[in-house]
Amino acid sequence: MEVETLESHLERHVEDQRLRKLISSFAYISLDAQHHFPKYLRGTLGDKNKYGEAVAKLDEWVNGYLCDSLVKTGLVAKIYSEELRQPLIASANAPFFVTLDPLDGSSNIVTNNAFGSIVGVYAEDLPQTGKRLLASFYKLYGPVNTFVYSIGKGSHEFVKHYDSEGNAKFLLLAENIKVPEPGEVFGLGGDPLEWDPRFLKFAKDLFRVEKLKVRYSGTLVADFSQILHRGGLFAYPSSKKSPAGKLRLVYEAQPLALIWEQAGGASWSEEGSLLEVYRQDVDSRIPVYFGNRHLIEKLQKALS
Repeated sequence: MEVETLESHLERHVEDQRLRKLISSFAYISLDAQHHFPKYLRGTLGDKNKYGEAVAKLDEWVNGYLCDSLVKTGLVAKIYSEELRQPLIASANAPFFVTLDPLDGSSNIVTNNAFGSIVGVYAEDLPQTGKRLLASFYKLYGPVNTFVYSIGKGSHEFVKHYDSEGNAKFLLLAENIKVPEPGEVFGLGGDPLEWDPRFLKFAKDLFRVEKLKVRYSGTLVADFSQILHRGGLFAYPSSKKSPAGKLRLVYEAQPLALIWEQAGGASWSEEGSLLEVYRQDVDSRIPVYFGNRHLIEKLQKALS
């Protein structure tokens, strides 16, 4: 039986032809970008981004490449990117507004660990809640290239494959992904000495009571992919040093929350589902929790 391609899957599941084109285009745009990664792997520019963080050469180059390529599709009205101080205004007549984390996990570049790209798509300009997402998708540059998308009707994973003529295709790896129960692994970001003591106790119970194994790489997309396939919990909680959290709501948390909740998991933010949170500032940070439903329920009780 022939394995379904990304294009045919989108044809079956996404009614809007323009949205189909945007999703498919990004899968191949990001693949093209990866071919250039070796040229930009080392060093920083000496500049800082809008968050005061050092900018890696690869960060800047990938952001420019992805933004330019998305604009060329003619489908994007405006791009909000972690690496842009101001939104990039593209075409007033284009149908979509895009959020972009062009290179999630760039601190892992020098160690050649996995990193990725995260995208959210809206029909109206931001600010919006995550409930208004038309689609979200991420690309994981790991040992193999995988691409996961959701339009709010399940979450679906594809893997890069070369045909006999050397042409790249994305083939269906898993349709309607479901988070395994009861869960197997967890990853927690930040400094445990800075955590709320209640969360620290909960974290210890993930070992002692839930019998989960710790897995943490420092790349959100990679750690997210771990629990998506194995079940468990990922959290980057608030701390004394960062009471508002570290991860960005719009660029990181909400696009992944759509994929996660469509796979049967629960997201939480101390304000309810991450998809329900509204911020006027698109650059705002937030404590992030993704987990199997029973683990999120225990977390909520632990922090109440």
